Amino acid sequence: MEDKVISAVREFAHSIKSGGKVVADMSALIDATSQLSLSNFDYWERLIRTEFSLVMREDAPSKWKLWSKPTEILTWLDLTSWDGYKREKTLRTISGAAPNTFFLSLAIRRLNDWVPQVREAARDKLLYLAKATNPEYVVEALCIVLSNWNSWGRIEVADKEVLLQIISEDKIADALGNKIISSTSGPMTSLFSQLGRTSILDDKVEKIAKCAMQPSLRAKAYRSLFDRKITWIEGRKWVWTDIRYCEGRLRPVVSEREITVKATLLDLVKISAEDRSSVVRRVSAEILIREIESLGGIARNLAEQFSADKSEAVAERGRFAIKKLEESERASASLQAQSVGTPFRSFVTTRRPQLRALYVSQG
Repeated sequence: MEDKVISAVREFAHSIKSGGKVVADMSALIDATSQLSLSNFDYWERLIRTEFSLVMREDAPSKWKLWSKPTEILTWLDLTSWDGYKREKTLRTISGAAPNTFFLSLAIRRLNDWVPQVREAARDKLLYLAKATNPEYVVEALCIVLSNWNSWGRIEVADKEVLLQIISEDKIADALGNKIISSTSGPMTSLFSQLGRTSILDDKVEKIAKCAMQPSLRAKAYRSLFDRKITWIEGRKWVWTDIRYCEGRLRPVVSEREITVKATLLDLVKISAEDRSSVVRRVSAEILIREIESLGGIARNLAEQFSADKSEAVAERGRFAIKKLEESERASASLQAQSVGTPFRSFVTTRRPQLRALYVSQG
């Protein structure tokens, strides 16, 4: 793949330097970048930047030839340029749809650019680019960005608002929901949490809990339904653990938003208890322990079901729930016994002087 990408980049760069006024065909470059893994995006961006700049510097006209003014053609590859002015100008110049996910990701990543003017240009142009681009490309790019934007040190609140506006577009929101449910791999759980910032998935949380392919995502969706809120990591804050030795760690900053849940607690526990994944059943068992008083008689049946689970983590929680029920039953029986003996003790207490006198008189 590396050789294929380098060949496509150099071929495209040479076609630009040929002097034609029409932008060269990008089909080979689009085909090569469409096969790249976005999880290793930094490496591919550096490789393309290096190869493209090397070709563009070959046989470049001397700066002293003032009469030579070659026509500057800006393309999607110029988003990787070392020159911040060129990156900004490219963002404000490009129009139409992004050719694939890779190039749209290049534009989105400019929200974390080290030049403020480039970030501003990205804020101004990204919504337009997203509306014009194939929703599948937008969703693929957002899946990577939303899972990693907490590590972006230069992204601002206004930049995040732009991405949230893109997410709120109807076509993109529907595509994101389908992507989350059908994906068998990828950071769908963290993506679900980040999308909780908006209300686009509020009416799909129950469907995600029941139908999502990834067990961890179903568990997260069920927990959100049980808690009636979605939580996400807003960022990380440095906390000193021992300032004398300059020791500390990064602690996640968690935000939350309440959601409306139509299903009852009992229905959610019953459904999640039958899930095919032990990860989800473990969440259901934890909720049983937490809400054992409010579930009534069904709690005993659920606890016995969990205690017999083939997963030890689930069975352990089921046994704990049974133990908790037995303790509650003993406490209830003790209170009942105390309530039965109360009238007699009250009689003895109030009549004690008379009883003592009777006892003395009888010898």
